[in-house]
Amino acid sequence: MLTHSTRRWLAGLGVAGAFVAASASPAVAAPAAEFDLYFQDVTVAADSPGVVRSPSLYSNESTVLNEVSVRYDYRSMTGKITLAGQNGNDCTADGEGVLLCRENFPVTVDELYGGFFGEVVIAPTDKAATGDAGELKISLKTADKEIASYASRLRVGEGVDLQAGPATTVTAAPGGKFQAPLTVFNAGTTEVDGVVALFDTDYGIRTKERFDNCLYADDFLFACEFDEKIPVSGGATATLNYELATDTYAPGSEYSSAWFMTPADFEDLLGIREEAGAEKARRGTGKTLSLDAVSAARKARSVQTDTDPNNNFGELHVDVTGKNGADLEAVGATLTGKKGAVLTAALGFRNNGPATLDHLRTDSDVTFVDVTVPTGTTAVEVPLECAPRTGNDAEWQEAGTPGAAEYRCYPGPFAPAGEELTGEFKLRIDKVIANASGAVKVNVPCECEGGFYADLKPANDIAKILVNAATGQGGGQDGGGEGGGDGGGLPVTGQSTGLIAGLGALLLAAGVGGYLVAKRRRTRFVA
Repeated sequence: MLTHSTRRWLAGLGVAGAFVAASASPAVAAPAAEFDLYFQDVTVAADSPGVVRSPSLYSNESTVLNEVSVRYDYRSMTGKITLAGQNGNDCTADGEGVLLCRENFPVTVDELYGGFFGEVVIAPTDKAATGDAGELKISLKTADKEIASYASRLRVGEGVDLQAGPATTVTAAPGGKFQAPLTVFNAGTTEVDGVVALFDTDYGIRTKERFDNCLYADDFLFACEFDEKIPVSGGATATLNYELATDTYAPGSEYSSAWFMTPADFEDLLGIREEAGAEKARRGTGKTLSLDAVSAARKARSVQTDTDPNNNFGELHVDVTGKNGADLEAVGATLTGKKGAVLTAALGFRNNGPATLDHLRTDSDVTFVDVTVPTGTTAVEVPLECAPRTGNDAEWQEAGTPGAAEYRCYPGPFAPAGEELTGEFKLRIDKVIANASGAVKVNVPCECEGGFYADLKPANDIAKILVNAATGQGGGQDGGGEGGGDGGGLPVTGQSTGLIAGLGALLLAAGVGGYLVAKRRRTRFVA
């Protein structure tokens, strides 16, 4: 499996599909599904049409639910807030301050991405005032049995409209330094009292400064909180110093965006990360990063929310110059065992560098790996990211199915320099054959998005899988002895893996790279 450092990167960068060796056929009956319900905290602007939100349900296993109903209890905000169904949802009032919504069709809850339900409109009444706050209690039933509940915060804020500055393009080589502006405007009719910039940054873009009003994860800038007020029709700018990681692929491009929001909206969104149980970002201990407009006197900050978040994203494009490629080397195995033995082989590839391959933004696989099962053996367990293959056609809908002679594997969108990415195959010896041979091929062609076809050393793209090799024969990594190991995925404790992954997907859908999300989330094809 991947080393702990690669696992950290894969999880930390919010990867949804890195290689993991997971059993395709359970050995014992699975326990009953466990569920987690989630609904983001909401700040709604007074005198606005409101906002649209929907609950999400996560499970420790994929399942289909029937006769689903969701009950919203907002009685703590009666007279201040209303809830109503959106887009023809089957929702009706169930007493004052309570909305009951029914799902007319079965709801599928995916283990990784959860299940999503009908949207509701949360709107202020004419009696709502800035600072009003209460609790929204949500319960979800299936066939009149409650299976999950959640409580989130509702509050009323003052409406403002932030707008990001124009996009910036710079040029730098791996290891090079550069500067970029961080600019925000007040496009509304109310003075903005404080702003937060939340960053979504590619792997290669780093910051070394540690401002005390910014949050960081390793070398990555997560967010900066500014106390400055921005007047109507005014703007504010700061300058950030960046550098490219020395293992950035070149020539190429790197991308970063800053999502501007009010402090209240940041609090609402930050709850996603905290609910996911991710490691907290660390606050810097250096000087304060300031915007160019500073108010000399301040009053207590009022709760504000952005009424038009569609124009809040500032973009940074880095054209990466020079040459910095990668050598992907196939990783095979040498196995020894008697007839009937089940042996474990960790098969995949190593990125010998010098560059890291990062396809996280496109969510496409960095490469494709073909595995040919050795003669005389049967693959009784295979990674979930490996599908039976005939010729150049892979049956992706049958991914993880044992018993095939050949497999195509999809190892995910991130391959750090100096790390192995492998998945565990369990091979049963049906017939003892000296020098029984199979193969692992990396960088195989695929008529699909992604892949890597500029390998620095194609000669090592093929490795053998040898079973009961004669003395002096070798196929690469030693895969075990007569019995093989347990294999399986990463141990996960606490909340369900679906909740962790699903909340990461919420951040990603909102425009955030999710670096701090899914620290405990299951990864696939692991290190």
